[in-house]
Order: sequence, then C-alpha cells, then structure tokens
Amino acid sequence: MRIWVNGTLLGDDDAVVSVFDHGLTVGDGAFETIKVVDGLPFALRRHLERLGRSAAGLGLPEPDLDEVRGACMAVAAQEPVGLQRMRITYTGGPSPLSSERGDADPTLVVAMAPAAPPPEVTSVALVPWPRNERGALAGLKTTSYGENVVALARAKELDASEALFADTRGRLSEGTGSNVFVVMDGQLLTPALSTGCLAGITRELVLEWTDAKEAELPISALETAEEIFLTSSVRDIQAVGAIVGEQLPRELPAAPGPVTAEVAAEFAKRSAEDPEP
Repeated sequence: MRIWVNGTLLGDDDAVVSVFDHGLTVGDGAFETIKVVDGLPFALRRHLERLGRSAAGLGLPEPDLDEVRGACMAVAAQEPVGLQRMRITYTGGPSPLSSERGDADPTLVVAMAPAAPPPEVTSVALVPWPRNERGALAGLKTTSYGENVVALARAKELDASEALFADTRGRLSEGTGSNVFVVMDGQLLTPALSTGCLAGITRELVLEWTDAKEAELPISALETAEEIFLTSSVRDIQAVGAIVGEQLPRELPAAPGPVTAEVAAEFAKRSAEDPEP
C-alpha cells in the first residue's frame, strides 16, 4: 500500500515524517478517519469540511482541501474492492522541541489499511475520567488522543470495545472514537455538542435521516435507556448489548432493539445509494 506524504505517494518503508514534527512531539494536529468501500471514500466532503474546522480551531494554516481530496482519491484507488479505513493526518509540521510551532509548512499524510466489519452488538464501559467540555480542544478532532488511549485500554481490560465518558457536569458525552445514542420513552436522543462530544459525521447523518434529537442527558440515562447504540465512520450503527465494569453495569439482552435495527437499516440503505451524502 502506498501512502501520501506531502504531495508524493510512497511505499511503506519510505513514508516517513520528521522526528521534529509537531504532531509527533506534542500532538499538534488534526485528523479524520474515513470508511472506504470498494475504492470510494464515504462522506468525504463532510470529513474534509470538519478537517478544516479542526485545523482552524487549532490555529493551523487552512488545509488545501482540493489537495487533500486528490490525495484521498489517489490512495483509495489502490484498493478498489473491500472495506478499508482511511486516515488523514494534518499537523503543524517540523517545529522546535516545545509547544511553540516553527515556520515550516504543515505535514499532510493520507494512509489506508484494511478494516474488518464490526460485530453487530458490542459492550461498553464507563470510565472515571470526565470529558472536559470547556477545554481548548473540545469538539475538535485532534491528534492529542492520550486521554482516549488510556480510557480505551481500561475498557479493553473489562472486555468492552469502547469506553464512554461523562462531561465535567455529569452529562453523557461520547466514546473514545464514537458518538452514543439512546432510546428514552421511544425517542431517539444523542448528547448535545455542549457536552464536548465530537460532531461525528455518522452522528450528523443519523440526525438528518431519522427523527433523532440532541439532548442534555445525565449519565444515569444509560441505566434506563431502552436501547443504546454507537456511531462512527467504520462502526456505522452498532448496538450496545451490555455496560460492563463497576459503573452502571447492565445487560441489554434484546440488542439490537427495534429502533436501532431500523436506524441501521436506513443508514445502510442511504449510504449505499450515495457515497457523498
């Protein structure tokens, strides 16, 4: 697989960036993960627009989205069959060994790797560390993912595939790489962006394609929700069958429930009809 690095497609062994790159040394960068099916990136326009918003929020130079799109299509064309995970990484480029940025151009990398279809149902775990909805990076998709790495490792120890966060006010927020939806009294709800959760692309499409609503939900909503599911670019719609660990443990043995199944079917149908919704 060849990888796009700063304008050139390179082989795995040659696709390298500087050890002084600010994305490596201090996590100064934005990224996007995109599902690629049979050589076609899904919802690429929406992902590129969010990349631009994240870069602006970090104070990085505005990325040339036409260049990024071309890079994505060049990388995607190498695997015209099957499911792939594409990653765009856009960083502050080579910089001093401090928080201060240098004057070099940003770094742009587009890579891709095979992805296995996720299971229909999964388990999640609540973690004790809050998502800071008032932080400088709230709502941005940045490479500063240390909190998520620690939280996901805790979830894996509990045999869960995802960790869920509350925000600093005890409201349900998001997962390490997913958004969360709940069914309460028959209504499909997802945490409001004010909780610091990412404005996920799959989340956005579910809000557009269904009667789902944003709401400020206490973390205790997970105790009483009739159904729970996760959304992300590679998961699409994934039912939650259990919350494991010490915090709010419960089983949802009927997962996926009827609302989740209906949303999953609608999402699959509409995403297959139009790869650029």
